[in-house]
Amino acid sequence: MRLFIHKIRHWEYWPFWALYFPVFFIWAWYSLKARNLFFFNAANPSMRNGGFIMDSKMQIYNQMPAGCYPKTILIPANSAFGKVKDLLEENSMAYPVIAKPDMGLRGSAVKKADSEAVLEAYHQKARFDYLVQEFIPYPNEAGIFFVRFPGEDRGRITGIVAKELLTVTGDGTSTIMQLVRQDPRFEMQLSTLIKEMGWRLSQIPQTGEKVNLVPLGNHCRGAKFTDASHLISDKLNDVINAIALKMPDFYFGRFDVMFNSWQELEGGINFNVVEVNGAASEPTHIYDPEHSIFFAWKELIRHIGYMFKISSQNNRRGIPYLSFSEGMEQYRQHKRLVKQYEKL
Repeated sequence: MRLFIHKIRHWEYWPFWALYFPVFFIWAWYSLKARNLFFFNAANPSMRNGGFIMDSKMQIYNQMPAGCYPKTILIPANSAFGKVKDLLEENSMAYPVIAKPDMGLRGSAVKKADSEAVLEAYHQKARFDYLVQEFIPYPNEAGIFFVRFPGEDRGRITGIVAKELLTVTGDGTSTIMQLVRQDPRFEMQLSTLIKEMGWRLSQIPQTGEKVNLVPLGNHCRGAKFTDASHLISDKLNDVINAIALKMPDFYFGRFDVMFNSWQELEGGINFNVVEVNGAASEPTHIYDPEHSIFFAWKELIRHIGYMFKISSQNNRRGIPYLSFSEGMEQYRQHKRLVKQYEKL
């Protein structure tokens, strides 16, 4: 009951339909203007479905400049695990590594594998193409939203979210389980933590010792998001713009970046783009607990407006929208994948 009340009082935990309810009407209006429900397909022509659903992360990595993203290999569904080991050796990838679906969804089925046994267990359950990616040790993570209109040679950052991973600090007497229960944000992840960590939750960290429980900057996995849009600068815009311009027909989306410090990120050093999300990207700075639901609605509507304008301009350039039948088939495939991810 305590957690239920906490969710009700904090809109960041509201279900998707409640958060997006007013946005549905805006989407309907844009769909009428475009005469197509799936107008987002034209937002990023080089991404499958504009990067909204059923888009391959590996294909997106292959469009990015070499060296700006972590070393990544694609594991086709039903591959022998021996082939996985060979690929890891060929690419000089050591544990820990990150395993995640090639077609992702809000951090679903993403796991840190500290050993070959953990990766093999993941492999045996996966019935879909997945990626194995080198683990990036940089201490900071941010999501940087980027928008560029067709014909422009320079885009703009429209929002930045800083991510605080789910980490507890030891007091020398409490177990990890007890520390987790002290924060509602963390306690809501308890069932998943029990499944993934098991007996390790009974360990007692030393005073001041920080224990990272989820090495992923996903809101649905307990990370705290804070609005860092005040850090937008010309230097940072230049860094992101340089990457985006080298990606064919990329106009709208969010760069999830791990980095050492903001100063080095602005200088274009010591960072890695962990993922690039397309038309399905949220301006995740809205999830800052200090923001109101009205701020969130305003930002969601602003960014959907950008996507519609970009899609319309690309459509006039000859980029087709998805037909209704094609769009519904893509959605059905997406739902089937989601069910597979839930089994992990």
